This record gives sequence, structure tokens and C-alpha cells, in this order.
Amino acid sequence: MTTPHRVVPGYRPDPPNTHPPLHFPAYRATTLRHPTQPLALLPQLLTEVTGPLLGPGRVAPTDSDLTAQHAGEPVGQRIIVFGRLLDGDGRPVPDSLIEIWQANAGGRYRHANDRWPAPLDPNFTGVGRTLTDARGRYEFTTVKPGAYPWRNHDNAWRPAHIHFSVFGRAFTQRLVTQMYFPDDPLFAQDPIFGSVPESARPRLISRFSLERTSPEWALAFEFDIVLRGRNATPFEEPHDD
Repeated sequence: MTTPHRVVPGYRPDPPNTHPPLHFPAYRATTLRHPTQPLALLPQLLTEVTGPLLGPGRVAPTDSDLTAQHAGEPVGQRIIVFGRLLDGDGRPVPDSLIEIWQANAGGRYRHANDRWPAPLDPNFTGVGRTLTDARGRYEFTTVKPGAYPWRNHDNAWRPAHIHFSVFGRAFTQRLVTQMYFPDDPLFAQDPIFGSVPESARPRLISRFSLERTSPEWALAFEFDIVLRGRNATPFEEPHDD
């Protein structure tokens, strides 16, 4: 006999077929990463819900422009990534910290464990952050990341993507997802993208925006992040169903 799922008053679970499962055999790393024992509830204490503070004084003007963080410009196609952070009712979520990290135009991360023979770019670190404004809007300037091999299966390559981390009022309130680019030929053979239920996959793909493209400067891609509800963005740490 199964125990009925408890729903806290005012909390609406996301519909089924929204988030990827914790264990997805085709994505080999989940075999070791997913929990095999019942989770233990650890109540949040005062220090966990009140600090550290996430405020505008902690975000520098160049944090959202990944092409202006070094002495020179990075190699690659310059792009603008913009969108809105919304709750389950479509209302904007203001003053929320959004962080991104990504590979460079050659598909390599600036990380000690990334050693495949693609060049490192001395003018590109690949990390940025910003706060949403009063209307829930955010914007980054960066370069389009390249695909890269990752040894999950034979001839495995990850599609071009940007990692997003969304914070609430404290570091314990964090959601992580990925943004992909339209019409990528690697979608079909990527088990991370494939672990997301088919009906929810389009929510992870950005939309090209000619309107927001900056003439002779940068292409633009729109990516809205919805925290809950029937249009929720799939996250890497799904809620219990």
C-alpha cells in the first residue's frame, strides 16, 4: 500500500511529464547520482532562509556581459540571451538572481577536468549573473557555445547549450536547467535532452528573435523560465510526483 502524496496547502505540484526522472539509464551518470534510499527531511533553520543575501550590490555591471569581462573579446558568434522569469500564474518574479555557465565557442569549459583538445579562450571564462528587473526580465550578452564530446556512449556529443541557475530569496531556493538552440542536429542522440518528457522538451529550446537582434553586433535568442504549473520549465532537480 502506497502512502498518499501530501500536498502542502497553497502548493501546486507540476503536472506529470514535466521534469526528467532522477534515474535515466541512457544518461549513464544518473546511475550513481540518483538517490536509492528514502530522502531525509532536514528542516530549514533561520540561517538557511535568511542568508547569504542576494542583492544588487553583489552583482557587477559586467557580470551579465560575458564578452566584456577580459582585456580582449572572446572568439565566436556574439549572442544576446534574454527572457522573463515567471511564476505558475504567468506573473513576473522580480529581483531574482540568475546565473549562467557554458562552454566557449569551441565547446570547451574553463575547468581543470575538461581536457579534450579544443582551444581555451583567454578572453572567455563562461560564467555570468544578473538580477531580474521589476517585470521579471533578464538579459545576458555572450557567445554561442560549441558542441563537445562527453563519452556517455559511442560518438557522444552534447548539443550547444547554456546552463541556468535560478535562485529565490536564499541559496537553499535554487533550480537548475539548460537552454538549447533551435534546430540542433544533436538533439536526437542526446540522452540528457531525451530524458525530458517529449511534451516538455520545446520549453528548453530558445527562440530566435530578429526583433531583438542587434544589427552588426549580435543575434538574439529568447528563453522564458516558468517556475511552476502546466508550462513549467523542466528542471534538473524535479519535484516529487
